[in-house]
Amino acid sequence: MLLCGGLLTLLASALAFPPEGLSLDSEWEAWKTAHKKEYDGLGEEALRRSIWEKNMQLIEAHNQEYELGMHSYELAMNHLGDMASARDNDRKDVKKTHWLYVVGHMALPQGLDANSTFIPDYSEELPKAIDYRKLGYVTPVRNQGSCGSCWAFSSVGALEGQLMKTQGKLLSLSPQNLVDCVKENDGCGGGYMTNAFKYVKKNGGIDSEEAYPYVGEDQSCAYNKTGKAAEIRGFKEVPEGSEKALQAAVAKFGPISVGIDASLGTFFQYRRGEWQGGNHGD
Repeated sequence: MLLCGGLLTLLASALAFPPEGLSLDSEWEAWKTAHKKEYDGLGEEALRRSIWEKNMQLIEAHNQEYELGMHSYELAMNHLGDMASARDNDRKDVKKTHWLYVVGHMALPQGLDANSTFIPDYSEELPKAIDYRKLGYVTPVRNQGSCGSCWAFSSVGALEGQLMKTQGKLLSLSPQNLVDCVKENDGCGGGYMTNAFKYVKKNGGIDSEEAYPYVGEDQSCAYNKTGKAAEIRGFKEVPEGSEKALQAAVAKFGPISVGIDASLGTFFQYRRGEWQGGNHGD
């Protein structure tokens, strides 16, 4: 049966993906148009197209295995199709834009005491599901671009949820404020959310997105208290590896700041289903 499955997969791959030498020009042009892609010269476009074709092959092969029940999730081409995985770190075009990839050169945040860890009541009955988007706690999704600032977006997302919970107003806060001003992190080179929360607490607040707009690159710190939109009294960390503690924290407090390993190509091209990729959240 395993041999037959392998033969079926190979046959399907041969039928579904154009033979070597057959042009994908029309598909490439349609994709560029759909996602408004422009490149700096023919050299860059050739490089991006080679990555795009590799991702097309990955998607085709994966989805054929998905149809055979070998995976729990499906992939699809999207606007990230011309980006290489951070695990392809031998490629000269790969930028350090992924959280776990970029923070390897940074020391873990220090100075947290025992009271900084959230300890849930494990006997408490918790809701099986809660969707804070439907409750109005989540601002629209924003694009970080080529800046490795996911830590800043994750941090402000959690703060925005708390602002809604405590003051009843949903307001976009400034990830650029964090990128420029959290000196313990590395700006567009990556960072930890813990350092971001420590900064907001010590600084006495964080500006709104309107007052301190996102530009997607490192700048000098330009925080201005006249643009302050939120502040925090404290924060806690969820015990690593405890789904029960995470469930309790989400139910009790609201949206939680989480970092994930986004270095796998299958994460870039995720469409639907239960994604599994050797990941863990922090």
